[in-house]
Amino acid sequence: MTFVRRRLAIGHGWRLWLEAAFLAAALGSAVALFVHLNRPVGRFVEYRMLQPLDTPTAIAAAADGTIWFTIDLASAIGRISNGQLERLPLPSNNVEPIGLGVGPDGSAWYTDSDARGISRITPIGEVSSFPLGTPLVHLGRLAVSPRGDVWFAEATGYSVTLKDGEITRHVFESPRGDPYGVAVAADGTVWATLRLGNQLLHITADGEIRTLDLPKPAATPSDIAIGPDGSVWFIELRENRIGRLRGGVFEDYEIPADRPILTGLAVASDGAVWFGMLRSGALGRLQYGRVEIFTLPREGARPCSLVVDPSGNVWYADISGYVGMLPMRYTRR
Repeated sequence: MTFVRRRLAIGHGWRLWLEAAFLAAALGSAVALFVHLNRPVGRFVEYRMLQPLDTPTAIAAAADGTIWFTIDLASAIGRISNGQLERLPLPSNNVEPIGLGVGPDGSAWYTDSDARGISRITPIGEVSSFPLGTPLVHLGRLAVSPRGDVWFAEATGYSVTLKDGEITRHVFESPRGDPYGVAVAADGTVWATLRLGNQLLHITADGEIRTLDLPKPAATPSDIAIGPDGSVWFIELRENRIGRLRGGVFEDYEIPADRPILTGLAVASDGAVWFGMLRSGALGRLQYGRVEIFTLPREGARPCSLVVDPSGNVWYADISGYVGMLPMRYTRR
């Protein structure tokens, strides 16, 4: 048996930030939960990286079910289609590519540190870049709207930016800011998280911007997603909770695990909220006031980003060197 020593690149900013975020015991009331631990060994479908040091980071699904994923510190991007894993070349290495989305035409958009902006790769492998025009960039998550607008967080300029034929900055006022997660609703409304500001950012379809303070003063919101009913779901990293904003009212749900590091958030068409548990090597599902934990089949698994594909399968990028999938027939039990 051959053992491969993997580069986990703990020194890089985004992963160091995740590992160093100690999750304190939550204060105050929260919605009561029932927890079930599920160990679906053999149910997962996993793809090992083609290169031993490749680290899959962000993950996204196309309308036809194709799965794209970024690879940290590699001049390549990954794709899974019809059960086949491919490694497509890029012009240069990408560092901390944590933003990824797929447009209506099947092209993948990703945050590109080397280009100091965002880049696009078409289904046939053609790459084009769109620089921000600033000497420094600090890029967060990325989302593509149903009409193809590309939104991404860029902390250096305290802005969430739209790519719709041209770059437009949406600068906001926040005492500390630090935009990270981005999600776009079907009506074009954009939601983002401000980690250091401890706020949610809301941008209407006509460009009106407002911020909303979170009830817990040290929640540190990170990933964000929008449910089919319009609920805004987000991770409260330091509180070890999943938050929800619905009808102007905040509530949150504690995830009962020992410092799991919640990361990656996706909402399925049935309203189930899926998230990664980086330190626990598991996926979590929150639905109907009940948390179910799905332990991944390998020791040392570290799921970092999640997406639900159009068929309802739950996919994850595992920074230990795998992309995996929990088929839909096991996600709704």
